[in-house]
Amino acid sequence: MQSKVEPKYIFVTGGVLSSLGKGISSSSIATLLQASNFKVSILKIDPYINVDPGTMSPLEHGEVFVTADGAETDLDIGHYERFLNTSLNRQNNFTTGQVYLSVIENERAGKYLGKTIQVVPHIVDEIKARIKSVAKNYDFLVVELGGTVGDIEGMPYLEAMRQMKHELGNQRVISIHVTLIPYIKAAGEQKTKPTQHSVQELRRIGITPQIILARSEKPVSKDMKRKIALSCDVDDDSVIIAEDAPSIYACPLNFLKEGILSSIAKHFNLSPIIPNIESWDLLVKKIISPQHQITIGFVGKYLGLKESYKSLTEALIHAGAHMDTKIHIKWIDSEELNKETIDLLNDVDGILIPGGFGSRGIDGKILAISYAREKQIPFLGICLGMQLSIIEFLRNKANIKEANSIEFDKNTTQPAIYLIEDFIDRSGNAQIRTHHSPMGGTMRLGEYECKLQKDSVIYQSYGNCQTIKERHRHRYEANPKYRNILEENGMSICAEGKEGLIEAIEIKNHPFFVAVQFHPEFTSRLQNPNAIILAFAKKALEYKK
Repeated sequence: MQSKVEPKYIFVTGGVLSSLGKGISSSSIATLLQASNFKVSILKIDPYINVDPGTMSPLEHGEVFVTADGAETDLDIGHYERFLNTSLNRQNNFTTGQVYLSVIENERAGKYLGKTIQVVPHIVDEIKARIKSVAKNYDFLVVELGGTVGDIEGMPYLEAMRQMKHELGNQRVISIHVTLIPYIKAAGEQKTKPTQHSVQELRRIGITPQIILARSEKPVSKDMKRKIALSCDVDDDSVIIAEDAPSIYACPLNFLKEGILSSIAKHFNLSPIIPNIESWDLLVKKIISPQHQITIGFVGKYLGLKESYKSLTEALIHAGAHMDTKIHIKWIDSEELNKETIDLLNDVDGILIPGGFGSRGIDGKILAISYAREKQIPFLGICLGMQLSIIEFLRNKANIKEANSIEFDKNTTQPAIYLIEDFIDRSGNAQIRTHHSPMGGTMRLGEYECKLQKDSVIYQSYGNCQTIKERHRHRYEANPKYRNILEENGMSICAEGKEGLIEAIEIKNHPFFVAVQFHPEFTSRLQNPNAIILAFAKKALEYKK
């Protein structure tokens, strides 16, 4: 293991427009360095004022990713974990809201000795302190700044970057700017002007990027690369073309071919950086050119923004790579699923019900669960998917027609899913939760241990492991008062938490009907797919054959 006494910082900024793939770019760079035997960590900075994304609608900002220590974070943290095959924590993502909250709390406590509190130095110093604390004991820290250069909310972070470069010097800090080379169809040309303007804006602030990572739909000529290098004042070989790839997991391989490690090594005056990435390459080949294909009916209600389910769709890709199988997702809006449209599920090899909040689209999900149970189609329910599986089973097998969740009807006479008002969280703190409690901070969040029932499907799926740890994000729980009724009618409670909470259910005499309260997608990695999702995909392939 190569080890450097002082951490080096790689700052990744974005220009021209958002959604260029800064998260994938940051993940790819970190993956290549990690594969070269460096100790690498990664940090996402979000300039929005929310304390965390936990109370945002998935349609607003995509998925909320939950770390093992219970932090609700930006979805890019999920990319980092999936690429680096590691678990990160709440330190690896912070927002403007958190920064200002810390500074204001310090001011209220008198820690600034009566001084006027300003963006410079107090906010910027807090930002720098947070960045440096994450970098401890690592050779490299990759820092991704959300948003686009020129956004007013990003200015304090760019100032922090500038100051760190000034304080630590070129041997410790590098700036990589992700920008766009648009193709103007009418003119039949690619244009570099947006990139030039974006770099000019950075330089006006006092930051000169050393590497330009140019996103493009089409190949970029050597002449155009030279033009970008000249106009942006970077070395010719430090213009890295990030052309659209058939899979995000191909990006590290493409960056390696473009020579990004050579540019990084040259800037930091290191010997050549050579990664061992053969196993990664093999998995990418199976993603791009698989031998088999299956179709999973994905019955969700946040389909207006597919990134609402990012970890889950990526987990299916991971499972497919290890099965040499293309997993085609058939998106089905649960609000549009009814008895007249149920034939939408006729051609699927498996049915998946993901998590969610609120009563919208619930009837369609329950109908899909009935279909999977009665037609003996492989089924996986996650979080809300487990709760609805219990409700469907009680209504249609145990003849408790009023079975419901108090999330949907707080006055239900049959609360199969209920709210534990006196709840002890994973830190051992008591929480009092009611229907009127704010959503933020009142959920069961993070990694919890659960015990699997021997010889159950889930026990076998996890390699006959009796105790597992998985991540949670929910407020409502399955009511244990209905346990005997469920088991008498053929549903097995196959996993429980240490607190006695129901963590997973199965239906006997079914090829594969499993539903879990936790979110297995949060622990799936390309190199290490989640066990229950992999088992579900394998059953779907068997069902198709």
